[in-house]
Amino acid sequence: MKNILKLLLFAVLCWSCKNRSVPVIDESEILHRNEDQLTKLIIYDVFNPPVASRIYAYTSLASYEVIRFKDPQKYPSIINRLKGFTSITAPDKNKKYDFTLAATQAFFTVARKVVFSVDSFVVYENTIYNQFKNSLDDSTYARSVAFGNEVGKVILQRAVMDNYPQSRGKPRFIGSTNAGKWRPTAPDYLDGVEYCWGTMKPFVLDSSSQFVPPRPISYSEEPTSDFYKENIDVYKAGKNLTVQQQEIAKYWDDNPFVLEHSGHMTFANKKITPGGHWIGITNIACKKTKADPVKTAQAYTLTSIAMFDAFICCWEEKYRSSVIRPVTVINEQIDPNWSPYLQTPPFPEYPSGHSTITRAAATILTRLFGDNFAFLDTSDLEYIGMQRNFTSFIAAANEASISRFYGGIHYMNSVNAGADQGKKVADFIIEKLDL
Repeated sequence: MKNILKLLLFAVLCWSCKNRSVPVIDESEILHRNEDQLTKLIIYDVFNPPVASRIYAYTSLASYEVIRFKDPQKYPSIINRLKGFTSITAPDKNKKYDFTLAATQAFFTVARKVVFSVDSFVVYENTIYNQFKNSLDDSTYARSVAFGNEVGKVILQRAVMDNYPQSRGKPRFIGSTNAGKWRPTAPDYLDGVEYCWGTMKPFVLDSSSQFVPPRPISYSEEPTSDFYKENIDVYKAGKNLTVQQQEIAKYWDDNPFVLEHSGHMTFANKKITPGGHWIGITNIACKKTKADPVKTAQAYTLTSIAMFDAFICCWEEKYRSSVIRPVTVINEQIDPNWSPYLQTPPFPEYPSGHSTITRAAATILTRLFGDNFAFLDTSDLEYIGMQRNFTSFIAAANEASISRFYGGIHYMNSVNAGADQGKKVADFIIEKLDL
């Protein structure tokens, strides 16, 4: 009788172990949450737009170069086609890995070195890692973490030599008093942001001056000149904005540090960067198409790389031509009481940075997800309480471009030149990486 009871107890235990529920991990969702946590920290640390694009590029690349091993035939490595990176040692085919865990580890191995407030990641990371600990054996867990950490370190080897660390501590850039040249703008008169960004090493492009836009319209104070007319266009548009145009300008502002003035008081609002906005749109595209984890990581990576390289090209030209902002010209020559609808960013005018990087991102996303990709953009909903519908990525990019004219911070010529430059950057990346 005792033997029968033992057998029954053994059978019950076996059945219980066999049917114990193992937590199901949504791998794509983890990648989305990783990017979202990074965006929140970028906002918290108030990284400016070019620097934010660098953070997204390195972290997303680390994640992709790991998780692609889930399907290496369909998703080849791109790191060997980029500039300045060393190769990654492939994982042992005879051993088991969880590549989503490893990708998360790689992502945060890089992130902790390129942001400031690393303690903000701790609680989130522990929550993610505990999910994997509950579903993996100890050796697989440890092996996956080790592989992700190894790849992250390879990515970081390049990050310390891309001229970002070398350009920190640079002297202030306060522009020039020469006619037509940029100088700090009202009302805050801030120094020029990241004037060395054109010296960053691109991921794909041959150089920062590979896609130099046409020369900006020549400065002139003559009322009949093209340059003066451009200022009149900005001035008139700013004084007669429709409600819809105001909404478009506000929606695409994406200024990470907006200074507000009330009497003698000045206070700041933190918001998403332009790059963060397009990382959010990438999230939306992946979720709408139910992209698998590798496709998701690929989309984040390629979009980030395009924006990083586009920022380098754009900033190279900004500080080469150093074109004066509309608010300066209009206040001095047309109307001293005029102010733009948006706060003018602290760097030269030509070409439009928004136009450059949004068109680059939109071109990559169109290549990955197709043209006429309709979507509801909720990327900024959490930050400014607004959302908008678009019929395609290009339509969204076009609206982002024109928003800078409505905002009174760019001439139309700069908007168009930036969009053209961004498209050329993205087209080159698509060709170079054989997408």
